[in-house]
Amino acid sequence: MPEDLEQESSESLDWGRYLNLLRRRSWYFLIPFFIGWLLVWITSWMMPAMYRSGTLILIEQPSVPSTLVPSNIAEDLQNRLDTISQQILSRTRLLHIIDQFNLYSKDRTHASPDELVDRMRKDIEIDLVRSPDRGQLSSFNVYYSSRDPQLAQRVTSELTDLFINENLEVRQQQSENTTNFLSNQLEQARQALAAQEGKVRQFNQEHLGELPGQLQSNLQILNGLQTQLQSEQATLNSAKEHKVYLESLLGQYRSLERVTDKGDTNGTVSGVAAIDRELDRLRAQLADLSSRYTDEYPDVRKVKDQIAKTQHMKQEIESQLKSAPAQSSDTNYSSAHDAGPVLDLQSQLKANQIEIGNREQSVKILQGRIAQYQEHLNDAPVREQQLAELTRGYNQSQADYDSLLKRKNESELATNLEYQQQGEHFRVQDPPNLPTKPDSPNRTKLFGVGIALGLALGAACALGAEFLDNRIFTEAEFKRLVPAEVMVEIPSISTLEEEHQEKRSVWLKLAAAGAVAFSVLVAFVITFLHG
Repeated sequence: MPEDLEQESSESLDWGRYLNLLRRRSWYFLIPFFIGWLLVWITSWMMPAMYRSGTLILIEQPSVPSTLVPSNIAEDLQNRLDTISQQILSRTRLLHIIDQFNLYSKDRTHASPDELVDRMRKDIEIDLVRSPDRGQLSSFNVYYSSRDPQLAQRVTSELTDLFINENLEVRQQQSENTTNFLSNQLEQARQALAAQEGKVRQFNQEHLGELPGQLQSNLQILNGLQTQLQSEQATLNSAKEHKVYLESLLGQYRSLERVTDKGDTNGTVSGVAAIDRELDRLRAQLADLSSRYTDEYPDVRKVKDQIAKTQHMKQEIESQLKSAPAQSSDTNYSSAHDAGPVLDLQSQLKANQIEIGNREQSVKILQGRIAQYQEHLNDAPVREQQLAELTRGYNQSQADYDSLLKRKNESELATNLEYQQQGEHFRVQDPPNLPTKPDSPNRTKLFGVGIALGLALGAACALGAEFLDNRIFTEAEFKRLVPAEVMVEIPSISTLEEEHQEKRSVWLKLAAAGAVAFSVLVAFVITFLHG
């Protein structure tokens, strides 16, 4: 408890020491404080006032959903906004604005264009605003500071128009570039597809009949040709047999003439028997053909003609046999040697030989075609592999073409959407305001800085004066100086004049402190109302 009382006593003595120090060094404190504060405050009013005009620009999303018309523009809005800002803050654009609004007219005489551009860039501020939930860029503020509030408003409005128009131009240009790129790629894909189509078409023309799709038809044609070859060979064999028969019949008929001249009829009877056998063969062949074909079939009609001719020859031979005894005693025996049947047989034999030649030629042709189609069937696996490779390239080219065509159509829709200003665009939410108070310098803030600087300067002067003064003002200082105990204290004895002087000094200090306080209060009101 004694230690606590002693600490409290020392603290109260310290506070008293500071108060006594302030009373002793009031002038050292008031004058520097007032001068320091006044200099800062006057400086704040000497600095030119800068008025700041701002506008809020919203980033509107496309009016048509992206699921219906996908955008063909890069979705990195931050990069696009940086690009637009660089274009607007370019030297050419800013010099045009400086000339248009006659900015920095007082500085043009001694400042270069690049210095004016740098100064204007410092006067322009772009503040991005992001949505708190998703962190996406939703809007941004554009500010411009100028000594003239109306000029600041006009320049801010010009910058706002530049941002909106530049964004439209950039998006339209990017969209159009994307569409042109896809158009070029589509044209290249079309040419590649046409080249693939040409290769497939040329392959089909060069290997017509060998294609995998013609395998079944080739088999059917081969089967038909083989059947036709069998029929031709059977017909050829029949024609050859008929040739032998005609040659035999012609020989027998000539023998009949010789025998008739001698009066012997046994050879004629054998020739009639041979004709009967031929008729039986022809009838059997006709029955076989009639079971498979109609009466109008060429082979059926041919066999019927042969049967009719053979029957006619048989009738002639039989009539000659019946008239042979009467003709042997007649003086006109020469009519028995009529050459009509012989000539008929010779003509039939010649026709038969021609038919045999034609049939043999048909057989050769059929055999050649059969060999050709067999070769086609043998080459079918190779052609199938070659066609598969060509088809694979064609299908890939077709898929690329269809994909690019779809993308190009979607890109054209997106480009039309941009030209109609239905895509993502900037919209002014708050038009540029007309500032009524300067944004800089912040005189209220500078007022507080002046107060702090005055207090620091006054305290430094008061403490410096106290430190340089060798006089002793407190008992503690005396005890630190003299180690002996203080036995008695001699009070200060002042004269009447000294007392009046002390009072005047106190009142003067109080008046000075009041004047300083009043000045600070008035300055604060002026700064608050007009600063």
